Amino acid sequence: MPLEFLLSFRKDICLIKPTESEQFILQSGERKLTFKNAQTGLKIALKTLKTGGATLSQLKNTIHENDGFEALQKFHYYLKKFASLGWLCYSVLSDETKIATVIPLTSDFEFTVQKVPVEAKYVLSRFAYSHQVAGETLLESPLSFAQIMLDWRGAALIAALSTPQNISQLSAEIPGISSETAEQFISLLFISKMLFQVAENDNIDESENTTLAQWEFHDLLFHTRSRVGRHANPSDGTFRFLGKIEPLPAVKPPMLGDLINLYKPDLDNLKLTDIPFTQVLERRKSIREWGDKPITLDQLGEFLYRSARIKDIFPSEFGEVSSRPYPSGGAIYELEIYPVVNICQGLDSGLYHYRPESHQLCRQSLQNEAVEMLLKDAGMSMGVDGMPPILLVISARFQRIAWKYESIAYALLLKHVGVLYQTMYLVATAMNLAPCGLGGGNSDLFVKAVGCDYYAETSVGEFALGSC
Repeated sequence: MPLEFLLSFRKDICLIKPTESEQFILQSGERKLTFKNAQTGLKIALKTLKTGGATLSQLKNTIHENDGFEALQKFHYYLKKFASLGWLCYSVLSDETKIATVIPLTSDFEFTVQKVPVEAKYVLSRFAYSHQVAGETLLESPLSFAQIMLDWRGAALIAALSTPQNISQLSAEIPGISSETAEQFISLLFISKMLFQVAENDNIDESENTTLAQWEFHDLLFHTRSRVGRHANPSDGTFRFLGKIEPLPAVKPPMLGDLINLYKPDLDNLKLTDIPFTQVLERRKSIREWGDKPITLDQLGEFLYRSARIKDIFPSEFGEVSSRPYPSGGAIYELEIYPVVNICQGLDSGLYHYRPESHQLCRQSLQNEAVEMLLKDAGMSMGVDGMPPILLVISARFQRIAWKYESIAYALLLKHVGVLYQTMYLVATAMNLAPCGLGGGNSDLFVKAVGCDYYAETSVGEFALGSC
């Protein structure tokens, strides 16, 4: 007996019947399908798909009884059209209640019904995860073009599938779940790429695939959710907090601490004396050894001025934005720089905040345990003995960028860290300094050192600097 799922429209699909008209309209966003002179059976089927759903057999019977055998072919065409648009949901029932419903996220989702081997064992994909959204439990995976809405029994079955189960074992886990329901449930998850069949040698395709094996869960999820294609979330500059939350200012409010004025280089003179740009590019490299003569405060000042100062602040429709030497999406500039000083001629060891609008350092603390730990961590990350002369910790004021951008905020932030790294590399090379971008750092340690809220601002990059 073939598997039959309950078919229904996604919740966002609107069924419209204009007054004084025989036509029906299905609409989702800007996409619209119009049915002119729709027959009685088709009208009933469309209303059924919108209100509660029905199996394919039930829908075909409705069409056949009301519109005749000839109308079935056209109805099959309509169903294929709905499926190709990602408008159809597919549910498994138990006691006439939905325990799992597949909801397509994009039109690339294909629901091809297939029977699964009953005696085989199945296990949940390591990429699948469940979370609560608007009071519903959803199962999602970066491998899938769909999400699955679960009731408590569906969620319990998912928990059971964390270890390999065959259909009879799975049906025995939850009272009231028949073997037929368990088979449907397994098939639903298999079609949606939420689980895999376990081979006789206990391997699964997911682990045997050398490409997938090299993806970590959080990396693949981050990749798919910050790029369009495998989700239906709003993306880009949506301004979703407009009128709800005030945006953060373009410049971080002044922090408490002693101020130190920094040297400002003569840019006109540098245009004449700097080494050629191509030479800078070709010489750029990471340097993990430093000269005997320490970097000076004036060199640090010139470096920060050329890399990260605010050149201009100007109004926009949604608040102030700025211009700096490196690019930033929407001119948002959410990044902050905290020099952590080990050795610098003319500057005490300690932790500082760079104020790009006034080109000053604001001392946060002198050398202490937290400062030393930041420097030691950087040295270990670089694979060197000892500590770098200066560690530039790059933090982000997350809400500055998340206020405007949706789905892509953190991905965009990391791009900004990358372009700031490159700008710092090029400036350091032009100044004959020793630069080295780090691949990781301890954000919690930074929060302890600075005393900020982890979820409001913490470190997202580190850059070591010294003399050659």
